[in-house]
Amino acid sequence: MASTLSSSQIADSFSPAFIPFHVPDIGEEEIAEVVDSLTSGWLTTGPKTRRFEADFANFIGGEVEALAVNSATSGLHLALEAVGVGPGDEVITSPFTFTATAEVIRYLGAHPMFVDVDERTLNMNPAGIEAAITPRTKAIMPVHFAGLPCEMKAILAIARQHGLRVVEDAAHALPTLSDGRMIGSLDSDATVFSFYATKTLATGEGGMVVTRDRQIAQRCRIMRLHGIDRDAFDRYTSRTASWSYSVVAPGFKYNMTDIASSIGIHQLRKVERFQRRREQLAFRYDMGLGELDICLPPHPRAGDTHAWHLYTIRLNEAGPVSRDEFIRKMSAAGIGTSVHFIPLHLHPYWRDTYNLAPEHFPVASRAFYGIVSLPLYSRMSDSDQDRVMSTIRIILQG
Repeated sequence: MASTLSSSQIADSFSPAFIPFHVPDIGEEEIAEVVDSLTSGWLTTGPKTRRFEADFANFIGGEVEALAVNSATSGLHLALEAVGVGPGDEVITSPFTFTATAEVIRYLGAHPMFVDVDERTLNMNPAGIEAAITPRTKAIMPVHFAGLPCEMKAILAIARQHGLRVVEDAAHALPTLSDGRMIGSLDSDATVFSFYATKTLATGEGGMVVTRDRQIAQRCRIMRLHGIDRDAFDRYTSRTASWSYSVVAPGFKYNMTDIASSIGIHQLRKVERFQRRREQLAFRYDMGLGELDICLPPHPRAGDTHAWHLYTIRLNEAGPVSRDEFIRKMSAAGIGTSVHFIPLHLHPYWRDTYNLAPEHFPVASRAFYGIVSLPLYSRMSDSDQDRVMSTIRIILQG
């Protein structure tokens, strides 16, 4: 009989000598639910996905609909398409993000208009949005960097004033509160979450589109599976002849499988506990690194909650080591780190296509050259974090 890896065996598969940048927090519940799906005979989008969608909508609140997809990238594509973004339109967004944020705009023949970020939060600065609006502007896409909410009141007010749609890139932002309201329940047109392997809720690959607009939900639902007007689950489980369907649009293949949803069901139940542990680790980093000549990440304002998907520090340009040398020394000490992000205006495609230069986005450019993401995950032990902090102090203090 084939054996099943337990959660402890999964954790033990990482060398104890190496502290990785991230370890997923997968328990016996997720494993059992996946096994149940495997033995049920239903592997693709089906009952587990519907259950995950319903649970997620209830978690977000605000009478939203939730549509599971195979990635946040596909979710952003669906959401922008559903709000009417098309060829020649412009979408205002941040350069301090992963390329998926902007590439989905290009999928639709539209153009990203980048606005520099705030020095403290590295979220898109609302003060720059007005100047970026043109007659071709269709939407604004804020990115909640690291899990800290953008200034959504200001962004939504600008959108209302100019008749623009708002699609939130909330890949980092579960669970995040903005002025006491869960991201996903605000007055945006749609919000998209990521369940990639390193995210605060991880299904390996996957995402969720959340909206309070029934027309947007219906359009996303049709377009996520080839533009077909009926879900395969409905057609294949009906007790009456139901083979017929209609293709009403040239859609995509963006549905989530029941295997991924099986993981998501139980990850969602733990996500607030995960956040509390990440927050605790963030506070420990603050205490352990506060005396060093580095910039620590900002904490949320009153009424907001930080998901702490990332804990990013910014090294001083005049410090003892460069950012790249710091990463090499951390790796040599057996500690994984990462960089979030290489701003989009520094990548050849975005730079050359839109004639972008570092001086166009001075805050994002300056932040990039010093930023490092430290290990932060809910399974991380205090002793491992202490080792990370002591190594940083040795590198920066000698």
